[in-house]
Amino acid sequence: MSEDLQTGTAAGDAGLRRGVMGGGELAAQAIANIAPSAVIAFTAAAIYTTASNGTWISFALATVVILSVGYCISQFAKRRSSAGSLYSYAATTLGPFGAYLTGVSLLIGCFGIAAGSLSGSVAYTATLLNQLGIPVQGLVAQIVLAIVLGALATLFTIRGIRLSARVSLVLELISIFIIALLLVVTLVHLGSDAFDADQFDLTGAQPSGIAVGMVLAILGFVGFSSSDALAREAKDPYRAVPRAIMWSAAGVGVLYIFAAYTQVAALGPALGESAQPLDDIATLVGMPTWFNPILNFGIAASFFAVVVAPMNVIGRILYVMGKEGVVPSAIGRTHPTHLTPHRALLTVSPFVIAVSIVMYLNGVDPMNVVTWVDTYGTYGYMVAYAAAALAAVKFLRSIDARVPLVWPAAAVAIASMAYVFYANVYPVPAYPLNVIPWLFIATVAVALMWYLILSRRSPQVISKIGTSEVETLEGIG
Repeated sequence: MSEDLQTGTAAGDAGLRRGVMGGGELAAQAIANIAPSAVIAFTAAAIYTTASNGTWISFALATVVILSVGYCISQFAKRRSSAGSLYSYAATTLGPFGAYLTGVSLLIGCFGIAAGSLSGSVAYTATLLNQLGIPVQGLVAQIVLAIVLGALATLFTIRGIRLSARVSLVLELISIFIIALLLVVTLVHLGSDAFDADQFDLTGAQPSGIAVGMVLAILGFVGFSSSDALAREAKDPYRAVPRAIMWSAAGVGVLYIFAAYTQVAALGPALGESAQPLDDIATLVGMPTWFNPILNFGIAASFFAVVVAPMNVIGRILYVMGKEGVVPSAIGRTHPTHLTPHRALLTVSPFVIAVSIVMYLNGVDPMNVVTWVDTYGTYGYMVAYAAAALAAVKFLRSIDARVPLVWPAAAVAIASMAYVFYANVYPVPAYPLNVIPWLFIATVAVALMWYLILSRRSPQVISKIGTSEVETLEGIG
């Protein structure tokens, strides 16, 4: 009998599988949740409309902000091993209410990114199939693709964390390789024009435009810390998880800067008007006709990977909440064979799939679904990241740990998250983006009503919030 089955934390529950995730698989989870290939495919074009030749600076500033957030989160990851991610971290110093708010916000973030990315995978899979001569058009095709891809993502997450991590890693590496190949070929094609002096001189770029562009660039990193939810299943989590968080953010940041510079150098002002800049670049540099289907396969794979990764996080946070009684206790059980939080995943996945289907039935374009639903999820991440940064400062003080850099990192993280939130609500954007912040607030309000009900009906549950499935490094409180 395995150690997992011998040490199940509840009667009838085998618990999560222990010690099976290596550093590379943790990094795969983090990178897959970011989905850099999908971000590169359309974010640089959006940023160019405000940042112009400072687009790469926007990504560079966003990288600094995200590394600041990651540095705060890694202070917990170095000392605590938890399946509850930021939910459990916040419980150390922000109390049950702070932990609950952080957990709910993170669940919203993961759900939004998973649901939005599913639609992105639908859109690019349809494009790929049409390029291969398989006609895929219309509402029925979109719905079928959403169901099939959503079901596959759910299957991978239930079958095992190593399987889902490896699937995500392979898909994302293929996608990154395809895009990196295109970018390198582009620079070679440009020859002497590959050195774009206007980008280094920031010709035509305004500080305000770069700042607005930074907001969009930060959104391209959300989910980067997701490997912390797998700490209980990781080998040597106190070293592997912090490394996965920091190195994935740094590596993706460098890739973003390189991709932004190359796209601007290749397309110039046309970048801001391009609906599919990578396809346009492939045509510009004379890539063979068979390359575009490969490119779109890579982007579709990247979107699919980012459906799988946040669902892993959702499953583990709900699993912890189920063990604590915050949600029905049945959700706090793992699969007897695969040792994954299958009940939590099976509860959430139909809603992830339903978001796209409902919006398709109302005539919404799949890529608009990506934009709108991802924006909804991003608000959740912003709140969770700011809470984690604040909790990190208080946590280190409580254990008398001297980490001087955490103060400026936390200040940058909290101020930046507040600015990102503000920049997304003012000036008031056009419909429906103007409604999405209120939808997020309404969701949180409903969740807080449940907290109030629990506090009156089951105070013993409130006292346990964020404390289950947590281990600490020896000597740390």
